[in-house]
Amino acid sequence: MNHPYRFTSPELVGRSLRETGYLATDRVCGAVYLGDRLGKPVLIEGPAGTGKTELAKSVAAMAGMRLIRLQCYEGLDEAKALYEWNYRKQLLRIQAERTGGEGDAADWTELEADIFSEEFLLARPLLAAIRAPDPVVLLIDEVDRLDVETEALLLEVLSDYQVSIPEMGTVTGTQTPLVYLTSNNSRELSEALKRRCLYLYLDYPTPAREKEIVLARVPGISESLSSQIAGLVASLRKLELKKRPSVSETIDWARTLVLLSAQEISTDLVADTLYVLLKYQSDIDKATAELAVVKPG
Repeated sequence: MNHPYRFTSPELVGRSLRETGYLATDRVCGAVYLGDRLGKPVLIEGPAGTGKTELAKSVAAMAGMRLIRLQCYEGLDEAKALYEWNYRKQLLRIQAERTGGEGDAADWTELEADIFSEEFLLARPLLAAIRAPDPVVLLIDEVDRLDVETEALLLEVLSDYQVSIPEMGTVTGTQTPLVYLTSNNSRELSEALKRRCLYLYLDYPTPAREKEIVLARVPGISESLSSQIAGLVASLRKLELKKRPSVSETIDWARTLVLLSAQEISTDLVADTLYVLLKYQSDIDKATAELAVVKPG
């Protein structure tokens, strides 16, 4: 299988990701580089909202590659992940054949071969990534939401980058996609799946790095305000919340404050805009009570 290297060094990965607006640590850059060089998927685990999905999107953007995304959910089956047959089109073909004559066993064998051919195959994300003529990035998002049985569907794909279709045989890829799996760690993934992947853990960024991210993603924001934002968000994440603020929500809040022409954070301003950061009323109440005790800044 053709596997041209896309990245020449972790340092180049870091510079290229930064150009897309993604500020990556050395560990992240190393995982992206080695995933390419070793031809192995990268499993990214960590809390929700730490930039796992965004990393895969940014890699696709920096490499100029098409992103194919499989959004996982409970109950996802082979038909939605790998492939399915276009049953309606097959039925129309059978009906058209019947109208042309009664047919015999030989005709049916020929018809069966016809309706289980390329023309009637609907490629879903996994098969589409394998069969893509040009290199692609395959994002298998929130893989921990899959049933254990469905997780096993990924093993053949991630081992040999091939899919077995009973009616057609084995479809093998001509290129190795860059594969990223994300997990919010809601359940333990199988050892078999983990063995096939490089492992990367993404936690919430430090206030200093989150300040960098805000400065890079929010035009017109000041150093002072971005520093205050990063510090307050870090404090909120230490509270026992139902949902901690994600990095994207930090960016949204920073954009909100810039739109409101804020020069610095005040208790009233925070209280009036908390709904941008927090998405449960109980979390907003808890944070508001905390702000009454400790003034942000």
